[in-house]
Amino acid sequence: MEFFLDTADVTEVEALLPTGLIDGITTNPTLIAKSGRKWKEVVKEMCALVDGPISVEVAALDYETMIKEGRALAAINEKIAVKVPLTPAGLRVCKELSDDDHMVNVTLCFSPLQALLTAKAGATFVSPFVGRLDDIGINGMDLIKDIQEIYENYPNLCTNVLAASIRHPQHVLEAAKAGADVITLPPKIMRQLYQHPLTDLGIEAFVNDWASTGQTIL
Repeated sequence: MEFFLDTADVTEVEALLPTGLIDGITTNPTLIAKSGRKWKEVVKEMCALVDGPISVEVAALDYETMIKEGRALAAINEKIAVKVPLTPAGLRVCKELSDDDHMVNVTLCFSPLQALLTAKAGATFVSPFVGRLDDIGINGMDLIKDIQEIYENYPNLCTNVLAASIRHPQHVLEAAKAGADVITLPPKIMRQLYQHPLTDLGIEAFVNDWASTGQTIL
């Protein structure tokens, strides 16, 4: 499974990138707004830092404007995955950009049939929103399982399942067990993956025992 950071905060990317565990970035208009910065500056800095895909979302909803925005985004850097909504116009843009060998991330997926259409349109990624389904009483992880089952029936479909709207570490575990190709998670949740109380207790014991020997390694 690849790990993408879901953020428009460049300082968070700089802090977590040295772990070697970050494979890409996803952004959206809400995250850009929270950053308080110009979107193009953020995107260019992300592209300079990260080797993998950087998902950047179009703002328009109509086809004519969306395709222009998509091409403008793709022209910034070959790392850009143009993010489009899962609408008829969005899938049309997806097909055109994919046919021109641009990466596309189709977002706001909430059903297996939407995911099937996305794959038919040639998307690089489909982003099922797990947490938002959980919020309305539907098991969002079932959507990941259903999409993977459909995609496995048709080896010619090359779309990667990108689990999104991740709310807690359990979502990460469940997405990995369900076979998601990619997961995008906020920096806060990325850091939580390291944590376990038994790890903390073990470290404390080792540190104390080593100190009692009076020895040094260097």
